[in-house]
Amino acid sequence: MTMHISIFGVGLIGGSLALCFKGKPGITVTGYAHTEAYAEQVRSKGVVDHVTLSVEEAARDADVIFLCVPVGSLEYYLKQLNEIQLKPGCIITDVGSTKASIAECASQLELKDACFIGGHPMAGSERSGVGAASTLLFENAYYVLTPADNVPEEKLDTLARLLAHTRAHIVRVEPRLHDEIVGAISHLPHIIAVALVNQISAYNDDNALYRTLAAGGFRDITRIASSDPVVWRDILLNNRNVMLPLLRDWNEGIQRFMDMLEEGNGAAIEEAFRRAGEFRSVLPERRKGMIVSQYDLYLDVPDHPGIIGRIATELGANSINLSNIQIIESREDVPGVMRLSFRNEVDQERAKELLLSKGHPVYQ
Repeated sequence: MTMHISIFGVGLIGGSLALCFKGKPGITVTGYAHTEAYAEQVRSKGVVDHVTLSVEEAARDADVIFLCVPVGSLEYYLKQLNEIQLKPGCIITDVGSTKASIAECASQLELKDACFIGGHPMAGSERSGVGAASTLLFENAYYVLTPADNVPEEKLDTLARLLAHTRAHIVRVEPRLHDEIVGAISHLPHIIAVALVNQISAYNDDNALYRTLAAGGFRDITRIASSDPVVWRDILLNNRNVMLPLLRDWNEGIQRFMDMLEEGNGAAIEEAFRRAGEFRSVLPERRKGMIVSQYDLYLDVPDHPGIIGRIATELGANSINLSNIQIIESREDVPGVMRLSFRNEVDQERAKELLLSKGHPVYQ
């Protein structure tokens, strides 16, 4: 018996899910695209078996529907699906990074022929769109499911078995608890990064040396400030009831640091760093999360013609894929610093071993 899967929003997440399911025995995948231009992109990437511009065509025969649209559009599509004669027993799920609001919407709709199970794959990429889709996106990541109490266990089991194709680790969490945790570990860091970059940007208006000296480490620790503004507008507004208390707690923490400095309390500052280091040291290192990990290597390279090409050729000859190359500094009297970026830890480690064996100075 064939399982029909429909994916609304065939971008990075939706396209990666489609690739995980497509071609598996007894599964067909249909993608819904809102414009013909995007439908053509999806067809050209071959991530689904069929593409349609019709919501009804995509939904009516589906056993499982994945809503992979922006958080701000989730309720709109869920309400649309509730007006369609769906296949009896259909499972509707989503991939949004906030769960309480869509769970409440599903509860109020009292879906006729379907059940709703909230979902959130906690993985991402610095790239976006269907062109960035990958079967490896969810591997070793946590995939959170937030079913309501009235969802039959067999429906949850069906979805979990399907998601096994992603090779993610399935975790069951209550919707509001999910939003509180994700708000703290992902949404709050994004706000902090944006506020910090905007603060330095304001100083830079009076003295351009701020931007000049903010390269390297500052750029790395604030890279999430470059996230999609529209996506994060929707996420933060949707999760504002969680974010406001978190921001108050953050302000209290900053005030404590201000008090330490005003009092010259070196012992308290030292203790704050000690406690932070202690907790950070026990955080998982090899799990994917919402904030994309960086896999960078740095090399001191002389300003010689062809050096960049030689290093890239050495990596390519050994089937090591680079995602980016950047020269941070290069002057006649100063060795250049080359940053090599990789998509995963395996490529990073292989590259490090290769370059060291070739006599290149490498550090992380």
